[in-house]
Amino acid sequence: MTMLDWNTCPAVERDPQKVSGAWVFRGTRVPVSALFENLEGGATVDQFLQWFPGPTREQIDAVLEHAARSVQTA
Repeated sequence: MTMLDWNTCPAVERDPQKVSGAWVFRGTRVPVSALFENLEGGATVDQFLQWFPGPTREQIDAVLEHAARSVQTA
């Protein structure tokens, strides 16, 4: 399985000083991986938004769209 290239997704950022350099939703400390882990565990996007304050619906939509496009071209 290929790792996704998050560099082209404007909804996320990575900073070595934040969350050990993990990809996070821009302007937050919420790791992008938390979204996928929760969705895989059966959570809905609405539940994720309740549990993890910070990311916006637009950011989540952008991340999911980026992941979907990346998988289609892989």
